[in-house]
Amino acid sequence: MSSVVSGAFLTIAMRWTDRLIGFISTLILARLLAPEDFGIIAMASLVISLTDVLFDLGVNIALIQNKSPTQDHYDTAWTLRLLQSILATAVVAGVAPWAADYFKEPRITLVIQVLSLSFLLSAFENIGIITFQKEMQFGLDFRFMFAKRIAGFFVTMIAAWQMQSYWALVIGGLAGRGFGAALSYALHPMRPRVNLAKFKEIFGVSQWLLVRNVSAFADNKLHLFVVGGREPAGVMGAYTLADEIAAMPTSELLSPMNRVLFPAFVRVKDDLVELKRVFLLSQGIQTLVGLPAGVGLALVANEVVLIMLGAKWRAAVPFVEISALLNVTIAIASSGIYLLLTLGKVRTTVLYSWFQVGLFALSAFVLLPDGGALQIAWLRLAIGLFGFFVYLFLLKYALESLRLVEMGRVIYRPLLAVIVMSGCVIGIAHSSGLSGFALLSAKIFMGAISYGCSVAVIWAIAGRPAGAESYILDKIKAGVVAKLRRDR
Repeated sequence: MSSVVSGAFLTIAMRWTDRLIGFISTLILARLLAPEDFGIIAMASLVISLTDVLFDLGVNIALIQNKSPTQDHYDTAWTLRLLQSILATAVVAGVAPWAADYFKEPRITLVIQVLSLSFLLSAFENIGIITFQKEMQFGLDFRFMFAKRIAGFFVTMIAAWQMQSYWALVIGGLAGRGFGAALSYALHPMRPRVNLAKFKEIFGVSQWLLVRNVSAFADNKLHLFVVGGREPAGVMGAYTLADEIAAMPTSELLSPMNRVLFPAFVRVKDDLVELKRVFLLSQGIQTLVGLPAGVGLALVANEVVLIMLGAKWRAAVPFVEISALLNVTIAIASSGIYLLLTLGKVRTTVLYSWFQVGLFALSAFVLLPDGGALQIAWLRLAIGLFGFFVYLFLLKYALESLRLVEMGRVIYRPLLAVIVMSGCVIGIAHSSGLSGFALLSAKIFMGAISYGCSVAVIWAIAGRPAGAESYILDKIKAGVVAKLRRDR
């Protein structure tokens, strides 16, 4: 577990650098472009991502799950990815006019057709770079993702400055994909070739992953299709950007750890006692970090949007508040999804996703047939909270030795602390008389202090049990000791 957490911390630090670039990009683009520009790209991207998931066979996961893949496995995976990308490109180009009719936005037809080239660019990436994640080579994994991002960033910024149009986002996205494809061959010596020798073996894993990915996509993106079909491009832009901003605190803290957890879970999956220990510890750390990050953003959403994006994005504030709370449940549940995949419960994860999709679809189309973006946002939060409790029972079913009370023990202390934090932040907002950047700073400071102190007090009252708090404290002590020894 030590290598897992160390790797996760390294990946988090590097990913924050990457996301800092993305954050700066968003701030600049929000000033240069209008909400409807973001809305047009969001609509087009939905079509691209839907097609991508429909044709994605999940070859990456199939290779990671295989403890000793051969060159034939990599070649077959690369060939399958190439074939699916060629088909996806053709399909997207054909359905673009229909998508424009659905969204009532004719400008997205050409945007979708141009963006379809991203499938081919990604398909030609060197399949060997999957070993970076499989072998937990976090530095190389980051360098690849970071280089793609920085290339796309510079191209997008230059294009946005010159064009002041949504086409800047299209050009920048394609540039990043193309640069990544070229870079992948420089970073890894593997040279894949057309080969289907291991088709049955890879497809045996991939077929259920495909069904799961479709359900996960519907779970994450169906609400965007609903909003896009009911609201104009400007509202769609505000809603989409808010959803992206709301996911940042939890995803940028927890996604890197999840990238590490999956191969780590696979390594110990034959030892159920150790698997449960690693899962509970990782769940505790994720809750300790992710819960205050998501709730904290909801508490400062108004100041963040107005200061960083500008007054023209004011409509995004309630969307950020609601989505931030929803992303807390999604982020905390993500480690459990990887545990289910490790235990071979792919069908269970598929059923879980389709359950939430079905519940949302029924509610959105039957109970709220005319519901706007704000009503859809509240609906997602309600379904997410309900689905979280379903998720707990699925974990108990998959890992029989895991008890719900054990899950409760790693969740309740951060939950109580975040309640205290919320009260303190709301209190200072009402009593300080501050506004703008001063209020944002005061809220962040009060939130950090109150949460940190509350966690420490609640942990002490509980008898300082072994868990996320003790683990992080031990790591801090070890780091301080090591630094003191180096300084001598």
